[in-house]
Amino acid sequence: MIASYIKEIISSKGASAIRKMFEEGKVLKAKYGDDNVYDFSIGNPDLDPPEGVIEAIQEVAKDTSHGCHGYMSNAGYDEARQAMADKESLEQGVKVDASCVVMACGAAAALNCVFKTLLSPGDEVVVPAPYFVEYGHYVRNHGGKLIEAKTTSDFSLDTNEIKNALNEKTAAVIINSPNNPTGRIYSDDDIKSLAAVLTEHGKKTGRYPYLICDEPYRAITYNGAKVASVFPVYDYSVVVTSFAKNLSIPGERIGYTCVNPACPDKADFIGGVTFATRTLGFVNAPAFFQKVVAKSWNAPCDYSSYAKRCKELCDVLDNAGLKYAKPEGAFYIFCKVPEAWGDDDAGFVSVLEKNFILCAPGSGFGTKGWFRIAYCVSEKSIVNSRDAFYKASHTPKN
Repeated sequence: MIASYIKEIISSKGASAIRKMFEEGKVLKAKYGDDNVYDFSIGNPDLDPPEGVIEAIQEVAKDTSHGCHGYMSNAGYDEARQAMADKESLEQGVKVDASCVVMACGAAAALNCVFKTLLSPGDEVVVPAPYFVEYGHYVRNHGGKLIEAKTTSDFSLDTNEIKNALNEKTAAVIINSPNNPTGRIYSDDDIKSLAAVLTEHGKKTGRYPYLICDEPYRAITYNGAKVASVFPVYDYSVVVTSFAKNLSIPGERIGYTCVNPACPDKADFIGGVTFATRTLGFVNAPAFFQKVVAKSWNAPCDYSSYAKRCKELCDVLDNAGLKYAKPEGAFYIFCKVPEAWGDDDAGFVSVLEKNFILCAPGSGFGTKGWFRIAYCVSEKSIVNSRDAFYKASHTPKN
């Protein structure tokens, strides 16, 4: 007999809504043809990896030296860790060295290793809602509890809500910018305000919550927007990221954790994440792609097609009369269900599916009454979905 809570999760109506829609899409496409199904369910980037990544793959593949596929330190190759430290030095505006980095099997594995390191049974992790659906599962994996904090009407951080959610059990706050599912980028002022709240809480309780920044979409921004740096404003800060989205290699599962060099618990934190990498069964990040990203992490990338598709999709949604939060980055649009549907996002997503449109319900992201569209799909699919969106949005609720 499997664990009761696993049975409960996999049997629930909302379990893994994104993946369920993705699998349903494959069935519908096989039955009705790819061109007749508009699959906006999953954030699977459809851009090819940039030329610099392809060249690095080819270069690494030529290496047949003895031991090139063997184990390395659990934290990763020295050269890979140093390359990621160089990357974070540029992004954070402070000097970061390799000792602050642990290579990971993607951001998901990195987050699990971080939570394994930080959480004792009953500890809490605060997250602004809406948020990436898997966070709750990752936290629960390690005996913790995810606590939702409301955001403002435009999905910016509401630091008062976060402040009110903090207590002696708070081990961490996790933010995701640009945000999945809203595309919102938290401003410098947002981050400074949040840092002040966490610092005040730490002084008051003696426990400084870690600020975990999940940043796989950091490079994908529009109109010159930039993601705020956290290291200069809060010592107990951590960046967790991957190259799945910016380099279009999600299936290769490569990323890393980087702790602020000013963190008082830096050595213990890195030791814990390294230990968790081993004992959670990852052992180490993939050797081949550690070498690839060490050579190509800064390969030039062109995200202009995402910006173009965002505009095209907004035109489709405007035509359908649907309201949405205009994204500042990533490749998602968070849409409000039609007014007649109230907060019934699951019901409206079902109507979309009947019109061969596949989207993820907002309740899975902690926000009822909304749904997420992933527009990392072909322009043809976006343009051709126009009539289907209009028809679905004008379907009355029974």
